[in-house]
Amino acid sequence: MQVLYKSTRGKEETVTASMAILKGLSEDGGLFVPTEIPKLDVPMDELAKMSYQETAYEVMKCFLTDFTEEELKNCINNAYDEKFDTKEIAPLHEADGAYFLELYHGATIAFKDMALSILPHLMTTAAKKNQVKNEIVILTATSGDTGKAAMAGFADVPGTKIIVFYPKHGVSPIQEKQMVTQKGNNTYVVGITGNFDDAQTAVKKMFNDKELEAELDAAGYQFSSANSINIGRLVPQIVYYVYAYASLVRQGKIKDGQEINVVVPTGNFGNILAAYYAKQMGLPVHKLICASNDNKVLYDFFRTGTYDRKRDFILTTSPSMDILISSNLERLIYRIAGGDAKKCAELMQSLTAGGEYTITEDHEGTACRLLWQLLYRRRNSKNNRRNLQRQSLCDRYPYCSCSRCL
Repeated sequence: MQVLYKSTRGKEETVTASMAILKGLSEDGGLFVPTEIPKLDVPMDELAKMSYQETAYEVMKCFLTDFTEEELKNCINNAYDEKFDTKEIAPLHEADGAYFLELYHGATIAFKDMALSILPHLMTTAAKKNQVKNEIVILTATSGDTGKAAMAGFADVPGTKIIVFYPKHGVSPIQEKQMVTQKGNNTYVVGITGNFDDAQTAVKKMFNDKELEAELDAAGYQFSSANSINIGRLVPQIVYYVYAYASLVRQGKIKDGQEINVVVPTGNFGNILAAYYAKQMGLPVHKLICASNDNKVLYDFFRTGTYDRKRDFILTTSPSMDILISSNLERLIYRIAGGDAKKCAELMQSLTAGGEYTITEDHEGTACRLLWQLLYRRRNSKNNRRNLQRQSLCDRYPYCSCSRCL
């Protein structure tokens, strides 16, 4: 089955996976999403016997269908090698009755290494497949982790340059030092006045600037992205959720088919969205629990149905989560709205123009209706009825942030 990609805002024809990776962002400002979520086609008892690299191939081949087996395996083997300090790549450990997936064994000790170790290989392979002659300029906004991991991944990769924008006073001192000391003749880093949302918004504006695009093309350059808005960043993140579940089965901690809950601290919503895609592929996940810091725009959205970025930006000790515009949420909105690109575009325009949008009863899609019902009943039910209704809906809706789930 060939999986193609289209924009969440619907103004672009479908493209192949390699072209979606090259473009990074759709020309209408939307994010590329698969036309359908493929199902895992390997039994869990077989996945439980596989290495991380083997698991990565079985998952990624379902999404990146225009990559040949040789191309994809070459990307995977060049990414997940001695750069990681453990052969397991993503070990799973138990503590206090919970299992923790260790995603910090890469070169920069950030979970972003899991995807940014392979993205340069996917990008250069995609360029060859599509006979791209231009040099690819990677534009990336970072709140801390992505910047160093992206620069390390693309350092001295032929045919590429990378420019990272970060909030000058919005990352940790060690993260800033990691970025400004990065070696590589093709790496550039810029500290801006503002926060991560300002950097990310500016990057998206550059992507959508047609005059700038023409000027770059004339000079032999074209833009792409290393942020999780690039589907080439998101797909590799699905892998470690499948690998974690397979590890639990292999270790005898759970039985094949037994559901698990997944808790993900999130800022730009990419990591937890990858878990959602894994669930849609058939991974037995019961609940996805979205954890926020004091910049709790996502927490408030899942409690009220209104996404409101018009609030004070709080600098915390977890700068990678200091985000008020969670770009990857757009991919979830598109999916739970039944793939209605027009509705999705309207909501994103409301966010851009007015700083907020609200999910209402008339938005199509089963998950969207469940969210609206949950929110409506919270507002209008008495406490004793509310708890019962919340409980029944929590079991069906995967992104609840009520006290029962948290």
